[in-house]
Amino acid sequence: MPEDPQDPLITVTDATFADVVLGARLPVLVDFWAEWCPPCRPVAVSLAELAGEFAGRVRIAKLNADENPETTRAYRVLSMPTLMVFRAGIVVNTIVGARPKRMLRSALTAAVEPYANR
Repeated sequence: MPEDPQDPLITVTDATFADVVLGARLPVLVDFWAEWCPPCRPVAVSLAELAGEFAGRVRIAKLNADENPETTRAYRVLSMPTLMVFRAGIVVNTIVGARPKRMLRSALTAAVEPYANR
């Protein structure tokens, strides 16, 4: 089943990354995570909560690093979790390691600010 373009929280893979993230109209925060990563769990919970708050302004994408090694290597992701904010296909912010929800909210707010007056 294809992803809903209106869904603020999506899953991407090596096969869908270019279309969904690099070709996105909105900014996209990509969460590079892994099953074996304990700090990834609370970050995922915070991002799921923030996805609704930022719906229509930013998308949040989850990419399982172990299952998608091409994209993980291409962006030189070495630690989990790594969060990258893409705007117009370009990385504009990178956060390595678990961060509190308020910091994630700040990163998302900064990602959408250039679009606020459009």
